[in-house]
Amino acid sequence: MTVQLPPLPEIHHPKIQALFQKSDRELVTLFQRHPEEGQYFAAIFCRYGQVLYTLISTATRSPVQSDYLFVKTWEYIYHEMRVLDLRVTTPRLSLQSWLINIAAMMINRAEVPPVEEIQYSLKDTPPVFWCYLNQALNQMAGNLRLVLLLSQTFQWSHTRIAAYLHAEGESISASDVKQLLVRAYQALEDALPEDIRDIYLAQPAVTA
Repeated sequence: MTVQLPPLPEIHHPKIQALFQKSDRELVTLFQRHPEEGQYFAAIFCRYGQVLYTLISTATRSPVQSDYLFVKTWEYIYHEMRVLDLRVTTPRLSLQSWLINIAAMMINRAEVPPVEEIQYSLKDTPPVFWCYLNQALNQMAGNLRLVLLLSQTFQWSHTRIAAYLHAEGESISASDVKQLLVRAYQALEDALPEDIRDIYLAQPAVTA
């Protein structure tokens, strides 16, 4: 039985639809040559996401764990594909075969946390956006990244974040934390590729 992916926000975007006629090799090459653009990785995901989702879903115990392993698999693919050369793989593999091999490796080797410890939501954060979001986080200044993670991941209040930073030797108020968060969100958005912002963050036009 095929387990269906949730609706993909990227699949109907004009930038992605314009790439549907590209071959796998062309998409991989464009992905490698243009790291400042995310549309090529998104197009590959749209092409093979369902195949990998079905494989992973049938090998895990719960939908929550399936989604977690699915996004971790695509995160691994994102990094490995930067240097992928299918011409030198032994034996020679198609992109689909390479992706299936990666999924099988992740199923066999990855440590999947218990359901109650997983906070990831596939519907809220598609795997492609997840990959570029983490890349953007890694590019941010340390203090901005810290307050953002404390606020979003741990759901800490401004007051609690200020108290934590004060204990770490920084003189900062809750209102200062609020301003830091504004700067952090802006820095995070600025660090995302322009096409990724367009695909995942742009608000749809309102028609009368």
